[in-house]
Amino acid sequence: MNRLRLFCRTVPLMVFAALVTVALPARADATVREGSIDGVPYRVEVPSHWNGTLLLWSHGAYSLEFPPPSEIALTNHPATRQWLLDQGYALAASQYRMVRGWGVVESGAKDQIDLLDWFTANVGKPRRTISAGASAGGLLALLLAERNPRRFTGVASLCGVVGGTTGHFNSALDANHAIKTLLAPELELVRIKDPEANTAGARRALRAALNDPRGRARLALAAALADVPGRYTSRAPAPETVADQVRQQYFYAAYDRGAFWGVNRTDIENRAGGNPSWNTGVDYRALFARSSQKALVKRAYREAGLSLREDLGRLNAAPRVKADPAAVRHLDRYGTPTGRTPWPVVTLHSTEDGSVPPENQRWYAAQVRRAGDPANLKQLYVDRGYHCTFTAAEEIVALRTLLTRMNTGHWGDTRPATLNGAAAMFGPDHQTVFDLDPEPGLHPTTPSFTHYNPGHYLRP
Repeated sequence: MNRLRLFCRTVPLMVFAALVTVALPARADATVREGSIDGVPYRVEVPSHWNGTLLLWSHGAYSLEFPPPSEIALTNHPATRQWLLDQGYALAASQYRMVRGWGVVESGAKDQIDLLDWFTANVGKPRRTISAGASAGGLLALLLAERNPRRFTGVASLCGVVGGTTGHFNSALDANHAIKTLLAPELELVRIKDPEANTAGARRALRAALNDPRGRARLALAAALADVPGRYTSRAPAPETVADQVRQQYFYAAYDRGAFWGVNRTDIENRAGGNPSWNTGVDYRALFARSSQKALVKRAYREAGLSLREDLGRLNAAPRVKADPAAVRHLDRYGTPTGRTPWPVVTLHSTEDGSVPPENQRWYAAQVRRAGDPANLKQLYVDRGYHCTFTAAEEIVALRTLLTRMNTGHWGDTRPATLNGAAAMFGPDHQTVFDLDPEPGLHPTTPSFTHYNPGHYLRP
């Protein structure tokens, strides 16, 4: 856990893709095209035996606290890229004009289509194009297809923020409202005057909370209001004790959602022209009652000898944050899926992802039922913690699930046992997943597809 703590103090979750995207040599039988379109870098790889299908990859949001990666990601896992090229699929990705922060969704909506236009004019018109991406890129993959339905044939959204950007920031605001109200009243939630100082103050308050049962209980409550689980490492199950689970929630609060105390919150407000988040009208008792983490909170409050009812009352009585309507409209334009699905969509998510909780997936499925064709949606889950924690084998099986639907009009057998059996057929280099324990990197694991039914998204 010491290595985990050190890592999280230096590298937040939004640079995850940069850690696992390594510079791979070009295949001898693949043509690599690199350049820029209006100053925006891109990379394209086309195998000599191209089968006519292009996968347009959308990367996630890199943190504003760190430089962006030098390499342009073409897939989430390095071995997935190799498999796609071996099977004859062409790959293309833009680095986007705005590489970091949540402006990637706004920028990528144009830059990825510009790249698709370039590919069509300079390489050839794809017979089929798959829109795929991870994290904020998983959201962007859906938005690209919804807004350009004739340009795409299928969508693969991995660990996507498919509940939308507005809901993502509202959910973070709920957790931070509890931290400010119950632990650190000096913190600013929105319109932050000194982002670096506010972030440092939040992290100090969170660390201090871990040393006291009352602080841990209140930290658990804050995490529960954003459905953040007590499982931060990807392979190990959640710890058994309250203290250890809250400690894992702390890492999410301090180094993922904690980024919304500072430059990432300021950046989205600057881009939106104001504050796009609100908690006016939110009943925190009702919100907590729907949380997937309420059992842990109740245990923590019993251990601390605190009144959960009184603290929920304090949250309901505390001053609220109002949004700027124009800023809300801005985020709605750039970051909320409608659920329209004239093409098949596969989503893949970890069951205990505290960065983008799986409740996002249930909200998106409801959107599809209202506006699209539910038969076009297949949602898959792996039993892991952390964010975007998939092996190449699992990613490939998810992509093959989508391709089967595109090729035959049927989904095929998607029972977990069947999917795990298919994933197990791949070699050891396809059976690694990013984990922080015992040290940050790709570590061996086994296929972990599972049945999962997430709860309702707390703050769409």
